[in-house]
Amino acid sequence: MASKWRELADKLAEQIRRGDYAPGQRLPHIRELVDAGEGSKATVHAAYKALEAEGLVTSSRGHGTVVRQQVPLKRLGIARYDKAKWRDGDEVAFIADRVASGRTYRRNEQTQTVSRVVAPPEVAAAHGLPEGAEVYARARLVKEGDQPTHTLTSYYRPEHVEGTRLVDPTPGPAGRGGGFRVLYDAGYEIDHMKEQLFARAPTPDEVKQLQLPPGEPVVELHRTTYTADGTVVEFAIGVHAASRFAWEYDFKVPDSARDGEGQQ
Repeated sequence: MASKWRELADKLAEQIRRGDYAPGQRLPHIRELVDAGEGSKATVHAAYKALEAEGLVTSSRGHGTVVRQQVPLKRLGIARYDKAKWRDGDEVAFIADRVASGRTYRRNEQTQTVSRVVAPPEVAAAHGLPEGAEVYARARLVKEGDQPTHTLTSYYRPEHVEGTRLVDPTPGPAGRGGGFRVLYDAGYEIDHMKEQLFARAPTPDEVKQLQLPPGEPVVELHRTTYTADGTVVEFAIGVHAASRFAWEYDFKVPDSARDGEGQQ
């Protein structure tokens, strides 16, 4: 026979899954369920902790226990960088993800700080800079409504971005078309990029900044962006709440043997 808290957790989980509680809606306060005869304070607390561990709710001081958004954002692969989106339109990458997911967005859901800093070792290596060289760091926090989804910090060589909107700390994307359009207008048209993804445990600061529930990992993204001649014009590090994204890649399958034949 299941314990009382497990029975209550299962009951609440079923209510959440069938939509009795909508994403973003607060569950009753512990005292309300105690008064309703659902169990002791310890029982309700244990049930809420179980729901949190299962990824159904988040709990925080001042907000109570809230139902999580269960449908993750679709994180596009190469399609999110389509030049037609940012060069000819105004659909920067995070907006492209929202559009593909059928979700609304506001431009002020991306905020940033800009600073000139000594390049961290991996940033210096990506840009081919010597130790102690300075770069511009453009750090963004992206939200969906009030919930943070990820951070992204782009690092640029000063000679590539000095005097452009990329070093302007005004909230929101860097003007029409975002950062890639700024680089394009400055004569640095992006041609290809390399992305690396890996999961890890979050730092305490990331737990706080991204409002992560206990036990949730993050997915770290490293993006290196090149011009056609191989010049690195951006190295970016993103930290994503793992449950808030679903990565999607659509690409032509290579055939290196046939490609090699054609080069002979």
